[in-house]
Amino acid sequence: MPNIVLFSGSSHQDLSQRVADRLGLELGKVITKKFSNQETSVEIGESVRGEDVYIIQSGCGEINDNLMELLIMINACKIASSSRVTAVIPCFPYARQDKKDKSRAPISAKLVANMLSVAGADHIITMDLHASQIQGFFDIPVDNLYAEPAVLQWIRENITDWKNCIIVSPDAGGAKRVTSIADRLNVEFALIHKERKKANEVDRMVLVGDVKDRVAILVDDMADTCGTICHAADKLLSAGATKVYAILTHGIFSGPAISRINNAAFEAVVVTNTIPQEDKMKHCSKIQVIDISMILAEAIRRTHNGESVSYLFSHVPL
Repeated sequence: MPNIVLFSGSSHQDLSQRVADRLGLELGKVITKKFSNQETSVEIGESVRGEDVYIIQSGCGEINDNLMELLIMINACKIASSSRVTAVIPCFPYARQDKKDKSRAPISAKLVANMLSVAGADHIITMDLHASQIQGFFDIPVDNLYAEPAVLQWIRENITDWKNCIIVSPDAGGAKRVTSIADRLNVEFALIHKERKKANEVDRMVLVGDVKDRVAILVDDMADTCGTICHAADKLLSAGATKVYAILTHGIFSGPAISRINNAAFEAVVVTNTIPQEDKMKHCSKIQVIDISMILAEAIRRTHNGESVSYLFSHVPL
């Protein structure tokens, strides 16, 4: 592939390497380090003049450092005369702060969008945005890829009686995602309505739908402290579900998440590798990972060659 350069930020080297291998490319030389006062320094180690540049950086770990590093890398490539800079952000940072849910709340996702545009990004590739409307925070093109095809494939291959399963959304916001998966599998779906008093804490839950004597599969776009999905799992089991699986695109797993999962009655908690999971898997045997590097790689290839990306919304690239 001529005129394409792939750089990796420091947030998720493993995913970047998988994408590069899939495309048959070498990752570009870039040195990211911190000065002693904790300022981020980025040195691009090869010419990018006239090139189509892709920078892979996920919003995880030290989120603010990684975001700043991405902005600096975009700017460095832009002022080094690259023809186009695409930010590949598997897990978009600050995606949950996307509306004024109370007075004087910031809309940080819009701020991040503005920062990326001002830094010089010409195009964004991301995955399972918390709210699709975030695409409208940008004036540049945004490709919001879905993990759904990979999730469907995992369900069909790993859950023996998937035809008798029920797909459950742990909150009303994920209803659309869940109905879409349930339609594709031709199974029923259920909802859990939750009431929150404050962020990261759930008060009470109401199950809408019948899960008795069925395998319940909880599907959500992200799990952070896992309070919601662990509550939901208990609710489903007490309502008569035989087994409970959880499938999440972004497994953030911060704070008490891992101990909660270990104590909860999940058969498996399945996440994609938009966020590195190696350390978490050491502490929790229930976590399983779906590799989505081929979806990102194919999106990069299609974007670079000027082809349509919409095939990826319903198919997993072979």
